[in-house]
Amino acid sequence: MDIDYRLAFDMAPVGLALSRNRTIMDCNQRLCEMFGTTHERLVGQSFQILYPSVDEFERTGARISPILNRNGTYADDRIMRRVDGRLKGEAFWCHVTGRALNREAPHEAGIWCFEDLSERRPVKAELTAREREVAAHLMQGLTSKQIGKTLTISHRTVEIYRARLMRKYKASNAGDLVQKLMAG
Repeated sequence: MDIDYRLAFDMAPVGLALSRNRTIMDCNQRLCEMFGTTHERLVGQSFQILYPSVDEFERTGARISPILNRNGTYADDRIMRRVDGRLKGEAFWCHVTGRALNREAPHEAGIWCFEDLSERRPVKAELTAREREVAAHLMQGLTSKQIGKTLTISHRTVEIYRARLMRKYKASNAGDLVQKLMAG
């Protein structure tokens, strides 16, 4: 029996995208549904269209490049935004996994998988770009020092962002904050 790989790509239950230099070269139907747009609208566009801000797009690219270069793969939870449709601009949590086809030039070409986490983890508080980054790392169990090193900021700055997150989520301690972040 022949396997139709194009059909498998198009009908996958998760969003898939093929990239070249951080541009979407192809994507499947689930990715279009997730971001509320069409194949035609996404193909040829920078992945920046899927991010809440240009700044987050740039920082994420810089952060993941050395990891892709070292491991060939990368995964995290991050807030993305819907592109079109009735939910245009809506922020939602997304699990993103990627593989560089060439570790030496990690953004040259890759395959990316997107899983919409919004049903399990709705976005309940309005967060800044940096707060979203710190929140994502807190949910991975990283300490302030580890987050600071990853984001190339001081651990004291991370603690300031953590305090802001605790106020926004009305959390009593770090464990309570993580629990509330996981719940949305």
